[in-house]
Formats: sequence, structure tokens, C-alpha cells
Amino acid sequence: MAQNTYLVVMAGGIGSRFWPFSRTHHPKQFHDVMGIGRSMLQLTIDRFAEICPIENVFVVTNRDYHDLVQEHLPQLPSDQILGEPIGRNTAPCIAYASYRIAQRDPQATIIVSPADHAVVNEEEFRRVIRQAVDAARSNDVLITLGIQPSRPDTGYGYIQYMDDADNTLPGGLFKVKTFTEKPNLELAQMFISSGDFLWNSGLFVWRADVILHAFRQYLSDISEVFEEGATQLGTTQEEGFISEAYSRCRNISIDYGVMEKADNVYVLPADFGWSDLGTWDSLHRIGKRDECNNVIDGDVILYDTCECVIKTPSERLVVVQGLDGYIVAEYDNVLLICKRTEEQRVKDFVADVKSKKGVGYN
Repeated sequence: MAQNTYLVVMAGGIGSRFWPFSRTHHPKQFHDVMGIGRSMLQLTIDRFAEICPIENVFVVTNRDYHDLVQEHLPQLPSDQILGEPIGRNTAPCIAYASYRIAQRDPQATIIVSPADHAVVNEEEFRRVIRQAVDAARSNDVLITLGIQPSRPDTGYGYIQYMDDADNTLPGGLFKVKTFTEKPNLELAQMFISSGDFLWNSGLFVWRADVILHAFRQYLSDISEVFEEGATQLGTTQEEGFISEAYSRCRNISIDYGVMEKADNVYVLPADFGWSDLGTWDSLHRIGKRDECNNVIDGDVILYDTCECVIKTPSERLVVVQGLDGYIVAEYDNVLLICKRTEEQRVKDFVADVKSKKGVGYN
């Protein structure tokens, strides 16, 4: 286990496409989405247990979720939970954690992971991560993990890479040619057919000095903010500085702000049974199914029901008859019944509920 390897877990999102299970007061990363007794955040930390020590793990989240993170990760020291005063997308989030880590260890190699992804083959996952860490430690590169696509999915971003000898590095790295955000079906089918596109996993690996250099080069407005107060990070002045810093940071993703512009971005192709679990349908694809292709979590009795996702409170008996391809999800004060093929409308449902019923349901 390398002492200079650090993990940054991004755990501040709400995950509204997983409504009503994922809510503002209790987002999906704090839920046992897989029905196995561990929250998505806990599973993420578990996955990296053999890669870096807990003292090198930082969780970036909304300040409102600090206590939730502590509840789910009692082994994590409180000062390693980095609270954002407001959401500003992934670039400020990663800048905050990277400058904080660089203050402590200028030789750090940093892994950045979302808190709400699922991995089936964890042994292969760890092998790939170690491979990426070794490559990042030896090269001045920004590495993203690319997932071998199994279908023309329109919900993922895509990475095109170059595989000629001039654009490869030892360790199986290929130079990135283009990033494409969530294409339409026709374009996604073309990507799959071409053979040189991967899904963008949102998992990154780089040395601290390399990512800070990239911020100075491509997001200088953000780097200037954090460099002004870098010496306050890790001190009692950090919270006040971060409140002021975030008020000056624009809302921008690391993909758009850095990865799509930098000329030292490489992708490591991987296949370890990955899903971002961003939607109910993704849970149906990766979850354990019964003989009728239903994914069930709860006290449920089914009749003539197939191809459904049913997730309900364990203390409530639910009887379902005659459904084919539906989502049935209950949490707190909301019950959702929706066709799986219409799940893209969930965000519309949330917006409508907020306007008609107030904020108690979102």
C-alpha cells in the first residue's frame, strides 16, 4: 500500500434521477442502493481499502452532509471530510481536494472517484487502479479510466482514443483524441461500431503537481483563488477561506474545464463490470434479478410481473400483480410508479412536484 497514494471521493451530488429514493436531505450515495447492507459511499471506500490507507482518504461533500458522511464512515477523521458551502460542479471540488492534499504531501498521487458507482469485479478494478497509479507516478499525464462499452448507451459520455505507437505509453495508456457528452442513439451506435470509443467513467488518476499545473494552465481563475489561501488549508482558517473561495469559483466540470483542453490526457481502457448507477434502469442492468428479470429490494410478493425494479421499505409488505417493465419505488413520503422506458421523465416529475407540492418531496 503506497503511502503517497491518496483518494478523493466526490460525494456532494443529489442524484435526482434516482428519485424518490435519492432526495436532497438524503442523496443516493448514503443509501443501500444494491440491497446488500452497505451504502454506495461505504462500498466506494471499501473498494479502495487495499489501495491507500484511511488517513489518505478525503471525502468532498456538501457541508449539510458532513454528519451523514461521518455516520457512514466513522473510521474517517472529521478533518478529512471537506465541506463545500455550495455546489460548483467537479472542477472546484477537485481543486479544493488537490490543493489540500498538495499542502500535506507534494509527492502525492491522487485518485478521484465518484461516491455512487457500482463495480462487479472488484479484484480487476483494483488491478486497473494500481496500473493507473503506477503510470501517473512515472509520467506527467492526466489519466481517466475508460470503460469498454457493451451497448450504445446515450446516458454516458464517450472518449475516443488514438492507438498508434506515437500516442501510447507503457502501462496500456492511449492518448485521448476527443470527449463527447451523451450522444444521441445514432451517434452512440457509430461510436460502438468504430471500436475506438470508451465510456467516460469519471474516474481520474494523476500526480498532485500535474493536476495543479493543469488548473493553472486551463482554469487559472480557480487556481488563483485556491493559491491565495493554500496555506489556510488544513488549519482552523480553512472553513472561512473555502466559503469565500467558492463564492468566487464558477460552476464548471473538470471534463470541460481541463480534460477536454489539456494535451497530456490519456485513457486506460478497463472492463470490471462498471455502472454509474445514475438511473433506475442502470440498477435493473446490474442488480440481482429473479427468474422473471425483476430486481427486488423489500418485502415484496409478485404475481405475473416481469422486467421490473421494485425497491420499497422493508417494514411494508408490497403486493404487485400484472406489471411488465415498471419502476415501483417508495421512500419516505413518496411512492413512484413509472414505466422503465419513461425513466428519463423522473427529473420532470421532480420539478413538477417541487412546483406543485413544495420542497418537502424533492
